[in-house]
Amino acid sequence: MLDDKLAATAETPDPLRDEEGAIRRAYLDRVAAAIEAGDRDTLLRIVGELHEADAGDLIEALDPALRPRLVELMGSAFDFTALTEVDDAIREDILDRLAPSTVAAGVRELDTDNAVYLLEGLPQDKQAAILGELPPRVRTALERSLFYPEDSAGRRMQTEFIAVPQFWTVGDAIDYMRETPDLPDRFYEIYVVDPAYRLLGTVALDRLLRAKRPVPIADLIDDEHRRVRATEDQEEVARMFERYDLVALPVVDDADRLVGVITVDDVVDVISEEADEDLKALGGIQAEEELSDSVWDTVRSRFPWLFVNMLTAFLASFVIRQFETSLEKMVALAVLMPIVASMGGNAGTQTMTVAVRALATRQLGRGNAWRVIRRELFVGVMNGLGFAVIMGVLAAAWFQVTDLGLVIGLAAITVLTAAALGGILIPLLLERIGVDPAVSSGPFVTTVTDVVGFFSFLGIATLWFGLR
Repeated sequence: MLDDKLAATAETPDPLRDEEGAIRRAYLDRVAAAIEAGDRDTLLRIVGELHEADAGDLIEALDPALRPRLVELMGSAFDFTALTEVDDAIREDILDRLAPSTVAAGVRELDTDNAVYLLEGLPQDKQAAILGELPPRVRTALERSLFYPEDSAGRRMQTEFIAVPQFWTVGDAIDYMRETPDLPDRFYEIYVVDPAYRLLGTVALDRLLRAKRPVPIADLIDDEHRRVRATEDQEEVARMFERYDLVALPVVDDADRLVGVITVDDVVDVISEEADEDLKALGGIQAEEELSDSVWDTVRSRFPWLFVNMLTAFLASFVIRQFETSLEKMVALAVLMPIVASMGGNAGTQTMTVAVRALATRQLGRGNAWRVIRRELFVGVMNGLGFAVIMGVLAAAWFQVTDLGLVIGLAAITVLTAAALGGILIPLLLERIGVDPAVSSGPFVTTVTDVVGFFSFLGIATLWFGLR
């Protein structure tokens, strides 16, 4: 009987998502109909038990006008954590439409890190109005976190943690956790502090639970405990979690006082955000751009780097114009010219991508820069030699001109070598002068490969065939 029930359950399709993981249209229509009818009971029944990630996907799928009404109808049953799972533009639009008292009621139930994440993107007047509706203790904690720089550990930390004095015993700590109602929902360590709240160390829960009750907490402190400053950049925090396999990390202020804790779930979000930002930057797209943005916002995000690319393209065209006589005399040059530039552009992008990622993860620095530059130079030369043979043979066979194969072969060696050097040297130079290489490398590397590609191919052809 039990096996039959389990089999039937396994065969029952997910009422929320289809086979591809998207929100089912029938489910979405039921939710929309309940919102339009103001049917709170139905909403609580079909939405109230959703995980916050599923609720976030549902909100994104709804018509924009229905999103704030869903929050208002569900009232205290709506988990504002779901709003951390939606695009920034959608979240800010919803919060802007809701009354400050409604947002404050939802924020009050969140951990500090999630509450700060919701508030930090709002205009100052809206932010102040919401904070004014919160109890003093909650408001003070959020204001302190919002005071720290954007993308810092102070913005990512939660201020709910367990701190105990070093003179307590294991039994004291366990009794405290059993008897105190207002504890973090989940925690992995307890923190040992002195009377001034300066961090002395950490005690992992597994070590605490294995110890006898009379054992002093001071005897269990981790000798290699790590900490991070509240002003530290979130990327550095993520690297610490990766390097030392951490699940939680205490956050201290400049006086070493414990002010919060960052947990691994927050770091996963940081890693995802930073990877997303770097990928967009390589394409000349602002990190803030989301799929939910309006056409105008998207145009404003993409226009600047397209403009820069246009200027660099004019530079490449200027080089081509210097050889217009050669192009008029030998049409084959115009046919083959894009191949040389394309090969250089692709090779430069490959090297640049590896370099930018290595710089972002601190795998590339002054200590190994020259070794990597030499490696990329040899890679460029070897690829150039290989493709020189291939492209030379194909070009000679195509146009029945043996010398043309030799010309394009020499150009291939030149452009692929230049692409390799440009792809590594430009990101390193930009990093050295304080410019984000992920944002700025693309147009410069493209310009180098185009200019060198056109100049080398047309220049060699002009000299070889005497076309001037």
